[in-house]
Amino acid sequence: MMKFATAAIAVLLLSTSAIAATPSEQFTSLSDSMWKWQQAEDAQEKRDGRWQESDHLPDVTPAAWERRRARWEADLKALDAIDQSGFSNEERINAAIFRELLLQNIQDAKWKTYEAPLNSDSFFWGGLSRQDGYTNADDARRALKRMADTPRYFAENIANMRAGLKRGYSVPQSSLKGRDATLVPYTDPGPSNPLRAAFDNMPADLPGRAEILAEADKLIREKVAPAYANVLTFMRTEYMPKAIKSVSARDLPNGAAFYQDRIRYHTTLDLTPDEIHQIGLKEVARIDADMKKTMADAGFTGTFPEFLDFLRKDPRFYAKTPQELLNYTAWINKKMDGKLKDVLGLLPRYRYTIKPVPDAIAPIYTSGRGGLEACWFNTYDLPQRPLYNLTALALHECNPGHSLQAALALEGPDRPDFRRQTYFSGYGEGWALYTEWLGTKIGMYETPYDEFGRETFEMWRAARLVIDTGLHAKGWSRQQAIDYLTAHTALAPLDIANEVDRYISWPGQALAYKLGEIRIRALRAKAEQELGDKFDQRPFHDYLLAMGSVPLPVLEAEMTRWINDQKAKLGR
Repeated sequence: MMKFATAAIAVLLLSTSAIAATPSEQFTSLSDSMWKWQQAEDAQEKRDGRWQESDHLPDVTPAAWERRRARWEADLKALDAIDQSGFSNEERINAAIFRELLLQNIQDAKWKTYEAPLNSDSFFWGGLSRQDGYTNADDARRALKRMADTPRYFAENIANMRAGLKRGYSVPQSSLKGRDATLVPYTDPGPSNPLRAAFDNMPADLPGRAEILAEADKLIREKVAPAYANVLTFMRTEYMPKAIKSVSARDLPNGAAFYQDRIRYHTTLDLTPDEIHQIGLKEVARIDADMKKTMADAGFTGTFPEFLDFLRKDPRFYAKTPQELLNYTAWINKKMDGKLKDVLGLLPRYRYTIKPVPDAIAPIYTSGRGGLEACWFNTYDLPQRPLYNLTALALHECNPGHSLQAALALEGPDRPDFRRQTYFSGYGEGWALYTEWLGTKIGMYETPYDEFGRETFEMWRAARLVIDTGLHAKGWSRQQAIDYLTAHTALAPLDIANEVDRYISWPGQALAYKLGEIRIRALRAKAEQELGDKFDQRPFHDYLLAMGSVPLPVLEAEMTRWINDQKAKLGR
């Protein structure tokens, strides 16, 4: 009797506590609980104040995904039941981000995107690789346990991919060509396996270093290399031959609806393929006129195709060695350092480094990619890496683009973990593309060729709107997409092929860049018009970046509010 009475009292206390909790407390409890649970699901643990890799790899079985989907759907229902009318502005932003995050996770589970855990330049088997050495024994031993878990994790992904093949859902065959080669170095059972590099680079005086190296060698020989070899066999004998031959998302199961969902997923905007295609055509025409003017400024009197041919062939525009390209890039980044005071009021302390893209993935990798720790530049096939593109590329990927943005997010205001670590492409890629244009305002492009490089990069992102929707909604072929990008940009042929394969294998993702940049530039133009000579780009940029990564509708609402607040302070 006493046992049941005690249980009843406990339930009553819990109910009373839930009733007493304010809407703000309810939201905090919900979002904190979900994020901690999701990090555990993603095999992450919190160390030194940051979520980092745990000692195992995620469970990617269909049962795990269905379990997650049930949790996300329940959390979405709970979120929508909370009365947000009394939320502060910061809380409203938190709730909007949390809701978008839940929706994206639910949609991934609904469409079973885990059945294609790769695209043309990112692969489920790439997450184990690391170049930097482990700096402490605990991190190294966690890595050893992840390596031991590799056969199970790879087997689950293979099973998912087989299920995708069975229902006609896979990465298109054309964008898989050569991607199997990225597996080959990891099938080496000896010390040349790339996974050993992070152990080789451990400090010489690291306690237990010899034992850790011996265990790494044993795991590579007995578990890791065989697991990679199994994936390689699967890719070559089963997946690549059976992958869909179409290059269009509309030919996937329920393809038109899937592509519309991917547009919403990657851009956070409710735009149709036709609307985006028309935006792209308009931008392509505008930038085309700019490029032809820059061609005239360079003193070139031939045709536009002749100018592109000249740029692709003249040796003055190409580095002779990988180190020369990296040195040139480092100079651009240092030059930008001297101009940051004119762009931002708040600068991060965290610093990135510059590295070459690893040889194992360089042939099929993009020209550059920025991140918190490093900014990577591709030095493979130097005749395909024009120097006149590097200023725009460095601004976008490194400074003040992705690497600086990531550092500001790390050091930003004290906010919920889910907000500090969630990334929305429209915001992040929109800012990075905006910084390429920003370089025109601060003297970063010294020659007409550098400016043409910027314009060709802008054209590249505008053409994506046309090509992505062309491929996935209008029946374009791969060659048609390649021809369109070749005719409108000075990108190298290798980059063009790799880019088109990326759009084919990752529907909708490439749309985020230009759609995000268009909105940021429109918001800046609005601020300049309404604030007049009182407009200062530094607080404008500071507020935009301090917001952290947000859905584009939230960005527009917040920046409009900031503009109105500035007007009110000026009495306008």
